[in-house]
Amino acid sequence: MRLHRDHLVISAGKGQPGRKWNKHALPFNSLALLFAAVVMVLSVGRVIAQSKSDHSTKGYGYLYCHMNKNGEYTCYALSRDGIEFHELLGGGPVYNPEKLSAIEGGSRDAFIARAGGHKGYVMVVTDMSNHKSHSWFNYGIDLLKSDDLIHWRSVSFDFRKGPGIFCHSGSADFYKDYGAICRVWAPQIIWDPGYKWEDGQTGGYFIYYSLLNAKEDKYDRIFYSYADKSFTKLTKPKLLIDWGYATIDADINYVPADGKYHLLIKKEGGTPGIYTSQADELTGPYSKPDDKDYIRFEGNRKVEGPSAFQLIGDSAWQVAYVEYSSRPTKYRICQADKYLKNFKNPKDIAGDAAQYAQHGSFLVLNKKEYQKLEKWSENYMKKKAQTEK
Repeated sequence: MRLHRDHLVISAGKGQPGRKWNKHALPFNSLALLFAAVVMVLSVGRVIAQSKSDHSTKGYGYLYCHMNKNGEYTCYALSRDGIEFHELLGGGPVYNPEKLSAIEGGSRDAFIARAGGHKGYVMVVTDMSNHKSHSWFNYGIDLLKSDDLIHWRSVSFDFRKGPGIFCHSGSADFYKDYGAICRVWAPQIIWDPGYKWEDGQTGGYFIYYSLLNAKEDKYDRIFYSYADKSFTKLTKPKLLIDWGYATIDADINYVPADGKYHLLIKKEGGTPGIYTSQADELTGPYSKPDDKDYIRFEGNRKVEGPSAFQLIGDSAWQVAYVEYSSRPTKYRICQADKYLKNFKNPKDIAGDAAQYAQHGSFLVLNKKEYQKLEKWSENYMKKKAQTEK
């Protein structure tokens, strides 16, 4: 999401954090063998977890879940090749934001993922309506859940209301005055099976987003919370990234090729581009970005809203992003290697989705899911045509 301008942002199939193992006192050879086995198990566990969430072995096509560039609502588009997408529902909304975005009635920056355990789906969006408020301030996010990708239910979190809206209400507060929070932008999700709750249960949704408090912050920074399995409870914000300048539109992916978490992010100010950083753990620390390793195809044109997804049956990646200096704005997709580096071959998104494309995310679908959404859209368009006669 952009500061002071027109914008948008969710990615597909995030990886899973590995668990830590305790070492016991053993003879050196035994310890070495054990260590090697543990490393192999951890690596394999992460790769399998990611491929299951992506359905990589059954992958049939891609769902692009995104904000409509002509409105503040969430849309779907489908593709078999990851570059040419056809829009569903004629570019219409997947759900009614007036009902499910309870703070402002607008839905931006949609990010979609499979639910933990791979039963159902979850989505997070920026609850914001620039059309109504005529400002680039907003106050919270929406957590949505679905059993079928079609029918959604939501819980809205207005951060201005303070500690009472969060679970773990007795934990430390980052802010003294929650009422001064004026931006909560572009949330995204990674399922973390190792997260431990106060009651001893494990597993939670790592939700990260940019945040600004008008009284206590000098610039936007990246924070994170955890949501429970029901996707209705949220922990208090914790700081994830502060590099000394404003950062927004973070996209974190677990990369099996090197076993690290790779961050794509927009720096506010400085040289335009999508920058990268890496960390060994999901919660960081993330090193400052390498100014030599970033998406810089667009020259002086401004970009934002990165969203990476791995190709079906391939170790390579694609990275989508918004180029918003042009009029109309463009939604671009470039290629990256298996390490989510060496960006090349940028192209405009193809198909009729180009006229609606904005900040969004990608999810690999199996054949049944793909065809179900196609049929749903076809039926909707037939009914719409009949009513318009």
